[in-house]
Amino acid sequence: SMNKQDLIKKIKDLTDISNDEKAYLIELINNKKKYGLVWEDKPENVEEQLRSMLPVFKEVKERAIVADNPEAPNHILIEGDNLHALTALSYTHEGKVDVIYIDPPYNTGNKDFIYNDSYVDKEDTYRHSKWLSFMDKRLRLAKKLLSDKGVIFISIDDNEQAQLKLLCDEILGSNSFLGTLIQDKLNSKNDTKNIQRNHEYIHVYKSPYNTTPVILKKYENNKEEVFKNNLGYYKIKDSITTRGEGGTLLKRKNLGTTIYYNPTSKDLIGVIDYDSDLITKNCKIEDIYRDNSELIKNGYIPIRPPKVRGELGAWTWSIDKINSDKNSLIVTGGKGRYQVKKISYVNSSNVIEENSKFYFIDNKVSNSRSIITFSTNNGSELLSSILGYNIVFNNPKNMDMIKYFLSLLTDNVIIVDFFAGSGTTLHATMALNAEDGGNRQCILVTNNENNIAEEVTYERNKRVIQGYTNAKGEQIEGLSNNTLRYYQADFVPSERTEMNRRLLTARSTELLCIKENCYIDNTKDFSINEKQAKLFTNGLGKYMVVVYHTRNQDQVIEQLSEIIADLDTTEKVKVYAFSPEKEIIEDDFYKVADKITAVPLPDSIYNAYRATFRTLKLDKKEAVSSTTNQEA
Repeated sequence: SMNKQDLIKKIKDLTDISNDEKAYLIELINNKKKYGLVWEDKPENVEEQLRSMLPVFKEVKERAIVADNPEAPNHILIEGDNLHALTALSYTHEGKVDVIYIDPPYNTGNKDFIYNDSYVDKEDTYRHSKWLSFMDKRLRLAKKLLSDKGVIFISIDDNEQAQLKLLCDEILGSNSFLGTLIQDKLNSKNDTKNIQRNHEYIHVYKSPYNTTPVILKKYENNKEEVFKNNLGYYKIKDSITTRGEGGTLLKRKNLGTTIYYNPTSKDLIGVIDYDSDLITKNCKIEDIYRDNSELIKNGYIPIRPPKVRGELGAWTWSIDKINSDKNSLIVTGGKGRYQVKKISYVNSSNVIEENSKFYFIDNKVSNSRSIITFSTNNGSELLSSILGYNIVFNNPKNMDMIKYFLSLLTDNVIIVDFFAGSGTTLHATMALNAEDGGNRQCILVTNNENNIAEEVTYERNKRVIQGYTNAKGEQIEGLSNNTLRYYQADFVPSERTEMNRRLLTARSTELLCIKENCYIDNTKDFSINEKQAKLFTNGLGKYMVVVYHTRNQDQVIEQLSEIIADLDTTEKVKVYAFSPEKEIIEDDFYKVADKITAVPLPDSIYNAYRATFRTLKLDKKEAVSSTTNQEA
């Protein structure tokens, strides 16, 4: 085999080529791959921007939806390119994210993948290279966000699933691969003459920083006890009684049917055995009802509608419906406490028997084979019902599927989706929290192409939080124990002049609020001049102070030290201050030294970004002027 070092030495000794050419050849030798994916790296405009600009976040304050409860999870929607947002999140959330779910463009060649402002079509020779360049950068940054118990789920289809698997093996490590889930689309057309493409895939990887085995919880959410009669298996639903004031017999004189029930044969018969002319507000059962002695002789017991607020009640079903549809009713409870309830029959192939009880397994999860079917149609139906039918949006994800992924992990996790699309991941997070009392927090990132961030992602989740009327005209209650804030990616120049250092410090506030999860601005309550400093809390005993560049540094520090000394805190106060180093801040705040953790600005941000740019290999890549044509 050829000796690499000898070859490099010979190249260095060559005289008739330039140093740049030597460097290029040596790099080729050093980076030649033995195994794995090889592709032509295609520079991206958004990556080039990072050479001269540093991303920060700017809050669109009028879009904030803030819950009354300070313990409600703080969710975030970031509008901007996800490479810029991931760069900023690498400062705020490095190592803090437990679940990443993404649904990247599938690169079908069918206007689903935009690279440098133009669609990549099927004929593009560099179609896969562009997609791999694009995904490689974003996955490398996503890896920085994963906590040591983190898991990443990536949806993909046939076009790139094999390339994606190799790319993830390279970035996250093949030892981190947990498996590939198969999503059955249920509705695929025969889109090839040969094999019906009925599947999408979800590659699942654990964080490479995790050394312990990842234990995903078993899927048991949708196990519901069912019962059996001679017609099949059924679930027991609500009773056919009315609850509101409109449900009295006085208001519904024809709905006072007596249901005669035979406890032995389980038969029931509806009979009108009352005189509706005698009904008044205060009448009693014996005033109007007369028992049917023939039925009672044959073992039947009369069941009459329960009272509503002290008055005689009514059923919601007419006598004709009771008698014609008696197979859909069941009597539960015992003598004097009988209830008449609706039942609905279920598909017997979804029923399993355990310990001599029957259970209906929803979502077609069968015990013998762990195949879970989440139709891809459900995402579109749900989105349309929230936003109304006039929505043009390709393939929103199935919410139950994402809820299922989230339910596999413990409940107080931080979730990121940086291809947020219609915002299903946030909807799933909020729905799951409402079901199990979890406190999961979700961060969404999407660009605003065709106003999707404002009109779809934000609008959908705003309605989910505030409540909405669905397409059928039903009022859906809001998941109001959630806070959502809306940010846009913005930039400051990266050249480290004194002016730019001050500018980055001044513009870092939103990043710091996100990093510390402290959003309640108490600056005015303490009469702090907000050009000099700001004070934030999470409302639960955690505080953060940001000190900007100011000429009256000494007075500001004096005032802040007195305020910090009096704060009732649950942990040390983070003090982010414009300063060359941590020690100087600690000296300045010596009066409250034991109560604070000092962080110098803007250097802590510069340092994080520098590490991120190394991950993107920006320092090693030649700058590319955006006018050059990348195509062959």
